[in-house]
Amino acid sequence: MCRNIHQLHNFEPPATADEVQAAALQYVRKVAGTTRPSQANQAAFDQAVAVIAAATRELLDALVTSAPPKDRAVEAAKARARAERRYAS
Repeated sequence: MCRNIHQLHNFEPPATADEVQAAALQYVRKVAGTTRPSQANQAAFDQAVAVIAAATRELLDALVTSAPPKDRAVEAAKARARAERRYAS
């Protein structure tokens, strides 16, 4: 999976439209192999992002879990700690 696509399920507060859009954009960029499509491919690229974002939102709305929601601030702190350990010399 692409490293820039983060888990969006089971967070409090829930994933925002911007987070869903960013994940869809990263996915389409990865699959297309480009961060910026040519003008000839821009419409197809934008359509794919919109479809993936809609499917992602539908999936997130349908998922259920018995686990308590994760706190975004706590998870962000854990990620920073992992990054510090990874890049420490």
